[in-house]
Amino acid sequence: MIVGVDGSPHSLAAVDTAAREARLRGAGLRIVHAFSHAADLDPMIHGALAQAEQRAADLFPDLEIARTVAAGDTLTVLQSESRHAVLAVVGSRGHSGFGDLLLGSTVVKLAAHGYCPVMVVRGRPAPEGPVLLAVDGSEAGAAAVGFAFRECALRGAPLVAMHVWNTWSEPTPYAGPADPLNVVVDLDQLRETHERLLADAVAAERAARPEVPVELRAERGRVRHALLEASKDAQLLVTGARGHGGFTGLLLGSVSQALLYHADCPVVVVRHRE
Repeated sequence: MIVGVDGSPHSLAAVDTAAREARLRGAGLRIVHAFSHAADLDPMIHGALAQAEQRAADLFPDLEIARTVAAGDTLTVLQSESRHAVLAVVGSRGHSGFGDLLLGSTVVKLAAHGYCPVMVVRGRPAPEGPVLLAVDGSEAGAAAVGFAFRECALRGAPLVAMHVWNTWSEPTPYAGPADPLNVVVDLDQLRETHERLLADAVAAERAARPEVPVELRAERGRVRHALLEASKDAQLLVTGARGHGGFTGLLLGSVSQALLYHADCPVVVVRHRE
């Protein structure tokens, strides 16, 4: 388990979450800091990093804690450290070495090229409720499904598997030069199709972990709005790194930005490994 620390309040809060996640998994915790200026190193080692280590130790005195301080940019350092981690945890905002973590494409690149799932700590403090899983039915999303079920088993929490669909995200239902405005959409058939997609996407994990209570929620609406609303009652939101259908470009556009900036609980991005 690794956690990125730069001394900001958000990164220190992420240490608390990472310590709990490490304890939950029976793993050790490595506190990681990337620096670009040698002059900043000594104050960080004896200041924020020491404070971060003490916070984790105060929460769980028997937790194995280590530090890594490396020269380089944030993304490169975190990618390297993620090779041997079960989870990478970062705060929603920061400064210094991690100041741009959620600006631009840094967090997207970490999710796309890291070697473990990435948790962005945000939302209300100590969130409770089910684990919320964003389902799109793609092969790439299967890794997120497995992760979400394992999280439920670890936490003793129920799962809400949510698939959001709408008519404008559907493939064109006609061939040739027909006028698309004259196409009649069969909403009942679409609803049944998406409900079946959702059920099929979680069927294997559901059979493998019958102890996890599962609510299947196929909802017609706007993806961003639906997930953000559902996150208000969740302790964790799990999503794949990319997908199709209602979640097209989830980590590349406005939906991604909405989740990372506005979800009311921590967000975990799970990359599909080829």
